[in-house]
Amino acid sequence: MPFHRSSLLRPGLVFAACSVLAACGSFDSVSHRIASAVTPYKVEVVQGNFISREQVDQLKPGLSRQAVRDLLGTPLVTDLFHADRWDYVFTIKRDGVQAEPRRLTVYFKDDSLDRFEGDTMPSEAEFVASIGAKPRSSGKIPPLEATEEQLQKAAPPKPAAAASAPAPAAAPATSYPPLEPPAR
Repeated sequence: MPFHRSSLLRPGLVFAACSVLAACGSFDSVSHRIASAVTPYKVEVVQGNFISREQVDQLKPGLSRQAVRDLLGTPLVTDLFHADRWDYVFTIKRDGVQAEPRRLTVYFKDDSLDRFEGDTMPSEAEFVASIGAKPRSSGKIPPLEATEEQLQKAAPPKPAAAASAPAPAAAPATSYPPLEPPAR
């Protein structure tokens, strides 16, 4: 039987393919561990029209459409089939906190405000506080005050002569160098 080069090549190709597939499996687990250790920054998102409790308190039956638009802004949803209904929807999405959807529906009759209904809206102060509040991390917070002993260690030593004599005042400069080189 004659010796063929392809007979040695096939087992080598099968071995190489198996090695590559095995490497992909271990690379996947390593990359998964690295990806789970690194967390990307997630932006806090407020989607839609924020409507405050103070704005809702100003709604009174009989207001014109333009007055409602001036007070609440342009509605997020207007329906062609329900022209007398405007929907104001907003959602606050923050990392580590459940999304908070809020909805207000305004109904018109003969181009004036008839009624409105929806969720209880937060006041402006509550809304700002909820955006500024971050979920607390479980890590220990270091003390933010230094003791007298720590301040003494950190302070540079003062020279004896400088401590007893007052520093002379620097004389103001009366002439300044030219801004451009002299012309030739």
